[in-house]
Amino acid sequence: MSGRLAVRAPRAALPAGIGPATLFVEDGRFLAIEPLDAPLEGAEPLDATGWVVLPGLVDAHVHANEPGRAHWEGLETASRAAASGGTTTIVDMPLNSIPPTTNVEALGRKRDAARGRVWIDVALWGGAIPGNTADFAALRAAGVCGVKAFLVDSGVPEFPPLDDAGLAAAMAECARCGLTLAVHAELPSPLRPIAAGERRYAGWLASRPPAAEVEAIGRLLHHARALAAQGQTARVHVVHVSAAAALPMIAEAQAEGVAVTAETCPHYLVVAAEEIEDGATLFKCAPPIREAANRERLWEGLRSGTLALVASDHSPSPPDGKALAEGDFARAWGGIGSLGLGLSLVWTEAASRGFDLAHLARWMAAEPARLCGLDAVKGSLRAGADADFVLFDPDERWTVCADALWTRHRLTPYAGRALRGRVRATYLRGQPVFTRDAAHPAGTFGAGPGGRLLARGEADA
Repeated sequence: MSGRLAVRAPRAALPAGIGPATLFVEDGRFLAIEPLDAPLEGAEPLDATGWVVLPGLVDAHVHANEPGRAHWEGLETASRAAASGGTTTIVDMPLNSIPPTTNVEALGRKRDAARGRVWIDVALWGGAIPGNTADFAALRAAGVCGVKAFLVDSGVPEFPPLDDAGLAAAMAECARCGLTLAVHAELPSPLRPIAAGERRYAGWLASRPPAAEVEAIGRLLHHARALAAQGQTARVHVVHVSAAAALPMIAEAQAEGVAVTAETCPHYLVVAAEEIEDGATLFKCAPPIREAANRERLWEGLRSGTLALVASDHSPSPPDGKALAEGDFARAWGGIGSLGLGLSLVWTEAASRGFDLAHLARWMAAEPARLCGLDAVKGSLRAGADADFVLFDPDERWTVCADALWTRHRLTPYAGRALRGRVRATYLRGQPVFTRDAAHPAGTFGAGPGGRLLARGEADA
């Protein structure tokens, strides 16, 4: 019986909801979930009284930018920062690394960059670019969680967008070989030019109207329905939905049985365009942060289930890339860094709208694990799953300080924001990877990187 851990949790986010439990851990897995007063039988106790035990979060949308652009972030710093916010698995996107993971050779190079250097587990998306559909089957066999495509300029030349014919071909090949197609859904035709030196946030917002998303999602659903009419199922996932106007068409397709899911991101749920000052380029992302009324409709999309999950879309750059001195929205890199903050950001807003931590466990752990084919071992507190869990204080009030972040570049638009709820410890397969206490408010890490590389449907140690 020695070597077991027993987590006494008066409040745990179990699959059935928040309730009391003792979670028994052995050999890195949850051995059993028992009543709170279950006998310990020689297991080492861990008292979680005062906290809520959450499943380790799964962030399905991270840009770690390695190899090739590790000076933007890197897998080591990204995984460390994610652990500080309760995330135990990140799924890295195919672009922003050089080369992008659009074939098995490039996938191997990214795995080599990660091996032995990541603090938490890492899975990978493949990429869909013009002319590479012949690589999809091999990428699937190599364990990618799906393939990601852009329908508009990605911001990096190595990852060009698909036109409509390319989208149809990629979706058909994904249906044939059983891959999920994740799509940055904006079309170029509704976009408007933005003047060089534009400091007004309103200028950036006007350049990316909701129509760009709505029309792109319409094209995705058109092709998915066409394949369904031929007896083929295309699993489509819409990343970072910002335009609430697209939600009714997504909901309608879901009701028809179209295999479409969608996510949104903390910045769309927390910030409103009306709050963003001119020159505040740390808030620049694509699609853009929209108005407060739009934000509230996104929350309703989560409530209804039209939006299945929340992912960070962590997309950092060095300080110069954000054009901070000029405040130039035309030149600034379009991405927000938020690893380590997502759980607290979302909980602060969710709690004020009547949601509970069971919702967050679903949006930020169970559903992303399911999307990425990792739900056999990730995303829930249940017997047989990896013993990834978080000790979360849902009531602690604190203020974001950029200097206390663990990302490579400690840039965040949330500096100075008051939040509710904070991670006290993150456990990966029953071992503490990150802990925070009064003596170390920014937190400390375990003995060394112990993360693994994951393949869809299985874990590869």
